[in-house]
Amino acid sequence: MGPTPPSSTGPSLLRALRHRNYRLFFAGQLVSLVGTWMQTVAQSWLVYRLTGSSLLLGAVGFATQIPVFLLAPIGGAVADRRSRHRILVCTQSVAMALAFGLAALTMTGRIEVAHILGFSVLLGVVNAFDIPTRQAFVVEMVGREDLPNAIALNSSMFNGARILGPAAAGILVGEIGEAWCFLANGVSFVAVIGSLLAMRVPPRPAVGVRASAILEAVEGFRFVARTRAIRAILLLLGVVSVTAMPYAVLMPVFAEEILGGGPRSLGLLMGASGVGALLGALALAVRRRLRGLGRWVAAACAGFGLALTLFALSRTFWLSALLLVPVGFSMMVQMAGSNTLVQAMVPDALRGRVMAVYAMMFMGMAPLGALLAGWLADRIGAPATVASGGACCIAAAAVFAVKLPRLRTEARELILAQQMAAGTPAELLTQPVAVQASPAERRAEGQGSAPPA
Repeated sequence: MGPTPPSSTGPSLLRALRHRNYRLFFAGQLVSLVGTWMQTVAQSWLVYRLTGSSLLLGAVGFATQIPVFLLAPIGGAVADRRSRHRILVCTQSVAMALAFGLAALTMTGRIEVAHILGFSVLLGVVNAFDIPTRQAFVVEMVGREDLPNAIALNSSMFNGARILGPAAAGILVGEIGEAWCFLANGVSFVAVIGSLLAMRVPPRPAVGVRASAILEAVEGFRFVARTRAIRAILLLLGVVSVTAMPYAVLMPVFAEEILGGGPRSLGLLMGASGVGALLGALALAVRRRLRGLGRWVAAACAGFGLALTLFALSRTFWLSALLLVPVGFSMMVQMAGSNTLVQAMVPDALRGRVMAVYAMMFMGMAPLGALLAGWLADRIGAPATVASGGACCIAAAAVFAVKLPRLRTEARELILAQQMAAGTPAELLTQPVAVQASPAERRAEGQGSAPPA
């Protein structure tokens, strides 16, 4: 049983909000994500204030995200077995407790970098279960027809918070200290937990457990490895996560050393990137069709690399802030566009596990990049490190663009097969294609997965 069909049509930009559960989710997450961004900025500034080390900034980023790389496949398998709604209530509750713990240590003056590293690892473990579950839960709230819009609105929400959170953190850190940002983040989880508890979620059909979580996680990897279109999208995402995404880890260095600012400057720089990302998410939200989205992903990846390289060369604060707008725009179009395409192609029975691989490429590879970026920045400087990442981004986009024409046929077959399985109109594509499961999907169904509902 899926989401309740909406009674009326809404504007193209907001059509996923017609679903009650998604409206609750959207409102709760918006409040919580403002707190999350406040903590992210405050924590980066706290580490840099305590140590002055680019390497330790990278180490904290590594500690936060490496558990996602290691444990997300297990989290995805659990998401395909259990109630995704209940998993999210649990993960958000634990994340709230961690935020309060970090606030308590900071307020009492006992905080050390070792504490921050420990809390970062624990939060990473929570995220390893939360991220694939949250990504897979979206289709339960809105159905396949409104899934692309819901993903774009999720990105809009994330980046609207990315504008407000860093700006608020910059002010609070400068006036009363980092601890209050951690406390505000803990309180903000009340909104998302309350929204989850207020949902009316029908029970998921029982899924027979035929293997361990590890073996079921392997099944997700096999599907990705056999499906060229998904594999190419996720590999591009992984390259960008390692080489270009770590620019955010080095923002405190740019704010203070390169541009001569402080915590407020850091908040403004992060907010500028958030403005661009919000615009990118809104641009995707008004799209109603999937056709051409692969070209958007390739162009956005190249644009991300170019804008990032120009940002690394700037030594003027307002020019740097202005350049971060296209950085955020391009990054978000690639990330949300990739998410949309992958979710459109994956069978429901494998959704949690495939989105776990997505999480590994998006967030799980980032810790390796954060550690590498911190190490390089200590040796060749933050600007050269970021410029090198931008160049890698441009090269990866060129390779993906060359391969894109050969990937389209398989992608169309997968998308149409999933739409037919879910009873969704195939109007998201404009070219008629023979409706049949691809060889990759037929092999995946032969592995013993329940057929897509």
